[in-house]
Amino acid sequence: MPGRPLSRAHARAACSTGLVTEATPTPVQVLRGRLVPLGGIRAMYVRRTLPHRSRAFIGAWCFVDHYGPNEIGADGSGGMDIPPHPHTGLQTVSWLFEGEIEHRDSGGAVGLVRPGEVNLMTAGAGIAHTEVSTPETRRLHGVQLWVALPDAARDTHRNFEHHAPPLVPLRGVGSARVFIGELAGVDRSPIHTFTPLLGAELILNPGAAVALAVDTAYEHGVLLDTGEVSVEGVPIESGDLACIDPGPDRLRLRAGAAGARIVLLGGVPFEEEIVMWWNFVGRSHDEILAYRQGWEAGSIRFGTVKGYAGPVDRIPAPPMPAVRLRPRGRRG
Repeated sequence: MPGRPLSRAHARAACSTGLVTEATPTPVQVLRGRLVPLGGIRAMYVRRTLPHRSRAFIGAWCFVDHYGPNEIGADGSGGMDIPPHPHTGLQTVSWLFEGEIEHRDSGGAVGLVRPGEVNLMTAGAGIAHTEVSTPETRRLHGVQLWVALPDAARDTHRNFEHHAPPLVPLRGVGSARVFIGELAGVDRSPIHTFTPLLGAELILNPGAAVALAVDTAYEHGVLLDTGEVSVEGVPIESGDLACIDPGPDRLRLRAGAAGARIVLLGGVPFEEEIVMWWNFVGRSHDEILAYRQGWEAGSIRFGTVKGYAGPVDRIPAPPMPAVRLRPRGRRG
């Protein structure tokens, strides 16, 4: 079952708009989500804002999928069932608003992704995993995020971490859960990343206006989930990602009459160039080709996922493109 229909603005070809007005001293780049089918057995769709043709990263965040709320039938229709598939050179970050997903990986980790609890998987040199919504789940709603590993750490060992961040009040204007990094004066997550990052869910009260203290060295992205919000005076729609370059020490948000729920991402600019294709992050076309060939040949690089009971054993890699893949940096 596909996610919510996109508005007319979202249904257009993905575009990027730099918006600056006299009331907006901080430039805001708004990336519109594009509807993308998610790999797997069930026909689930996501709204993808990163990677984008005009922007590849927010810090080291290199992939942002937003999905749901999807209604799930008793037969699992509309849910998530993604058979074993590989990753290299990245960390996956799973964050839910509603529902429950079972995670299994070739490092031996088995865990549940629940609302308000973060699961981070480090692929390093290679991993395989599965994601399946649980039989009890009737609505599925959340975000799936990837972090590019820096060159010095991208061949690290597989790993899996879980953390349930506390709900912290935001001085009468709402609340926050910090699942990655640190939000000044709010909370700090123990989850390990290889570059400085921020990831947090913020719930803003109706009409709330807040100026969040942020790290001036960070880029920031604001993903609107539900409700209405303006970022530095620029209104965005559900599924939009509002991007701000390093420099400001405050991030100004204003919620609409119904309040808002957002995901705030940030990080020090990622200055390396990467090649991201299918589920792999590498540094060259030939490296990606080698990863693909290894997955198709059953290489021990990726290991084996135990306990998955789906209708197929694995997701095959798609054919390589007819042209050579080229590295991309911060600005695409």
